[in-house]
Amino acid sequence: MPVVRYFAAARDAAGRDREERTEATVGELRLAVSAEHPALGGILPRCAVLVGGSRVDDATALTGDDLVDILPPFAGG
Repeated sequence: MPVVRYFAAARDAAGRDREERTEATVGELRLAVSAEHPALGGILPRCAVLVGGSRVDDATALTGDDLVDILPPFAGG
């Protein structure tokens, strides 16, 4: 199963650091985690989603060994 890691504000909204998921695409994953973790709803549209370290779009297929990172925008200088 793909493993999703949440960072910073996404971690706070999800209430966890990581979880295993069963969705087949990034788009399905976004919908499912938003439904299960409503606090992510306001953050997730602005988050970068990386699979295996590369930024991807909602059509990207997920496989059993994928590592998915959900990264909210970071401020800094």
